[in-house]
Amino acid sequence: MRHARVRVRAPRMPAPRLQHNGVMQEELLPLFPLQVVLFPRTPLPLHIFEERYKQMIADVQKGHTEFGVVLAGEKGIVNTGCTATVEKVVKEYPDGRMDLITLGRRRFEIIVLNDEKPYLRGAVEYFDDDSNDPISPEARKRVLDSYNDLRALDDSAPFEPEMSDPQLSFQLAQVVPDLDFRQILLATRSEADRMRRLAEFFPSYHSRRRHVQHVRAIAPTNGHAKGSVV
Repeated sequence: MRHARVRVRAPRMPAPRLQHNGVMQEELLPLFPLQVVLFPRTPLPLHIFEERYKQMIADVQKGHTEFGVVLAGEKGIVNTGCTATVEKVVKEYPDGRMDLITLGRRRFEIIVLNDEKPYLRGAVEYFDDDSNDPISPEARKRVLDSYNDLRALDDSAPFEPEMSDPQLSFQLAQVVPDLDFRQILLATRSEADRMRRLAEFFPSYHSRRRHVQHVRAIAPTNGHAKGSVV
């Protein structure tokens, strides 16, 4: 799956309310396995080109429904994902391919898989955070300072975060490329725990990014060839 890299501002969304964990989806949810971990209220650009996913998007648009984005690996898909809605069709191609902007909505766990259609579907159970444990101002400041350091070093965030989001960790984690770590954050049911994990992750990641940039900067000056080597 090819993904266009575009910068957009996440649409302003109402503050998420804690939902009853364990609410079952009445209808089967279309599933889109990708090398991506999507977070609630964050945008995801997609290029749709496979026939089965063209049909999936057509079905979703017809019913004005959600589809589920799940991380795909060598051993299959993980059982925790995030639903998405199609927010904008950026471009449609003559052969049916399309570029979309989608938006993350709700987290879910897959209970049962169904392959009766060309694309995968699943019976899912939605969940949200279990608690509203307060985040200390010191922890929040530590995470934000580290996030701003990363943005200054490498403006890699795909969109401007919505700082008023009560689940701010999902917004800030957009700069994190580590899919395993992102999947852990997605499954974590406490904003305080997610912020704690980010506070631990950001400093070491920032150090690695600085090292990579330093190596790239000095690599062209590390030597040159003169004449032939025999």
